[in-house]
Amino acid sequence: MTDTSPDLPASDDDAKIEEPRLWRDNGWTARVIKNEDDDGWAVAMIKDGEAEPALVGPWTMGRDKKNPKPLDASAFSTLVKTASEVLRRHEQQLHAMLHKSLFVNAEAGRIEVILDIVPDEDDPYALLSARDEYGEQLAEVRVAPNFKLSPSSAAAWIEGGFRRPN
Repeated sequence: MTDTSPDLPASDDDAKIEEPRLWRDNGWTARVIKNEDDDGWAVAMIKDGEAEPALVGPWTMGRDKKNPKPLDASAFSTLVKTASEVLRRHEQQLHAMLHKSLFVNAEAGRIEVILDIVPDEDDPYALLSARDEYGEQLAEVRVAPNFKLSPSSAAAWIEGGFRRPN
């Protein structure tokens, strides 16, 4: 991310900055900003290379009850941990939405059926695959991205000889 605002040096995006309203270190930037919704302040945590903040939250007022409390090493460390956790949870949620699997007991044994959704902007699709109990792939077909994987749809696919479901 290249930020051309006056309080960021344009020449070196990796430079460590420790200012009262702006800290940058270890791939993160914390910026204290005016809260547009009220008279208070907020802090935005932005991971290097990202256009949008990973976290925006309220920030404490200073002693004068007008200006924000300055950032410090402890606050920055806590903000980095919190923002990293938010990103981690988001990645886990996205993975769970795009990757589903279940097991079906079939005549051939226990079969894992996996649905991997590929969210391509132009041509989204999903891959439906089956693996035996040893992890060997038995079949793979391309299906619609809105295919509903359930125990009954997986069993029907297996019983149908792994032909592409309708």
